[in-house]
Parts: sequence; C-alpha cells; structure tokens
Amino acid sequence: MNELFAKIIEFIFSKKFYGPIIYITVGWLIYKAINSIISKIILKRSKKKNHKKEDTVVNLIRSIIKYIIIIIVVLVILETYGVNTSSILTSLGIAGFVVGLAFQDTMKNMLAGIFIIFDNRYNIGDVVQINDFKGEVLALGLQTTKLKSATGEVFTIANSNITSVTNFTESDTLLIMDLGVGYNTDINHLEKVLTKLKPKVKKIENVKGELDLLGIDSFASSEIIYKISVLCKPNTHYKIKREILKLIKIEFDKEGIEIPFTQIDIHLLKENPKKKKSNIE
Repeated sequence: MNELFAKIIEFIFSKKFYGPIIYITVGWLIYKAINSIISKIILKRSKKKNHKKEDTVVNLIRSIIKYIIIIIVVLVILETYGVNTSSILTSLGIAGFVVGLAFQDTMKNMLAGIFIIFDNRYNIGDVVQINDFKGEVLALGLQTTKLKSATGEVFTIANSNITSVTNFTESDTLLIMDLGVGYNTDINHLEKVLTKLKPKVKKIENVKGELDLLGIDSFASSEIIYKISVLCKPNTHYKIKREILKLIKIEFDKEGIEIPFTQIDIHLLKENPKKKKSNIE
C-alpha cells in the first residue's frame, strides 16, 4: 500500500503529470492573448457599425490559430510521454502538401478575400465595377464576390480573379450636365432662368450643393452646349439628373427657351419638261 501511495506521489510530482497541465494552460493563455490583439486591431480599423465582413475574417483567423495551438500542445504532451513526434510531423507535412496542392485555388481565393476585406475596397451594398462588370455588391465572401447589375444580371467572380475595382459609393458624385439651346437664345436670359432653379434643385433629395453654372462649353452644329453641375450623394446622380431635366424643361417652356432638335432641309429639284424624253418609240 505504501509502495502504491509512493508511486502516486511520485507521478504527481513528475513532469508527466504537471507538464500537460502547464502546456494546456500556456496554450490557452496564448490563444486568449492573440484573440484579444486581433479584436483590438479589427475594432481600430473598422469605422462602420456593420462588422459582418470583419467578423468573418476574425472567426477564420481565430479558428486557424486555435487549431495550430491545439496541435502544438498535443505534440508537446505526446513528447512528454515519450512518443516519437517526428514521424507524426513528417506525416502531417506530407498530408499538408497534398491538401495544399488540391486546394491551391481555394487558398488563393481565401487570401484574396481576406485582403479585400481588410483593405476595405468595397462593402455589401456598394456600387462597384469589378473588371468589366458594374453592379451592386450582393455578397462578399472569402471565396467569391457577387454583383447585381442595374438590369438584374447577377455576376459572381472568384476573389483571386479580381484585377481592378472602381467604387462609385465611397465619395460624393459631381453631376455634370450638357444643356443644348438654340443659337437664338439670349445667354444672359438663360443664366437668369437657371439661377431661378437653384433653390428647387437644392431641395431635391440627395443633392449636397447648389446648382453651378459652368457656362458655354462648345458650339455644336445646331445648338449651343451650356454646362451645369451639382454635387450629389454617392450613386444618386442618375435620379437627380432626371429630376433636374424635368425642372429645366418646365422652366424653359415657360420662358420660351428653345431646346433644339435635329432638322433636315430638303431641296427638291424641278425637272425641265422640255428635256424629258418620251419612252414611246
């Protein structure tokens, strides 16, 4: 009995007993510390209330770190009990190499997705042009990005295949419009009419500034091109342009300002009857 008790005491004070406890505790503390650092970095970088994308990447990184720590702790514990971990590491290395080759494209897409999210190139709901396709971002995952065009087409692209991105939502849009008026238009009168429209244009939803009269831009074949501009919220300029054109048409009709249209002058040549030859022989 005393011998058994002595063996138990000896085991408790041996590395085989306290070693795994220490390794598991240290591994857990390291995981918590890294987890805390990652969370602080993400919160510092993120400026929006919606953290869905950031949460996706954080959870992925946490999972990877967690399993790496678990594998290291298990291997160290096995080494403590005298297990040869070199052969295990060799097997894991070969298996990892095979898996890496099989999922090479998947890993490329995941890394590209992580960089897109961390760089904050675009968010869900943004209107962007990716490569040659323009649309609203419906989904942004670690593998693919999904866009929907204005006419309803849905475009899905692997993140690693994204070569260029134009974001139309990040900053305000300067709407520049060309107004065609007839050559007989009094430009001073035209500018007075446009100036009267400034308060109405400013009341249009999503307009951020006053209507700016830029002046005569060019002389076309049948009209004078007069430019105007107004600052709008991102991706609202199409609707605002239609509203402004409606206001301009109504005001031009009241003030008698001509909006020219293409005209064709047709000249008919009258044939001399004396030169007309008879078809009767």
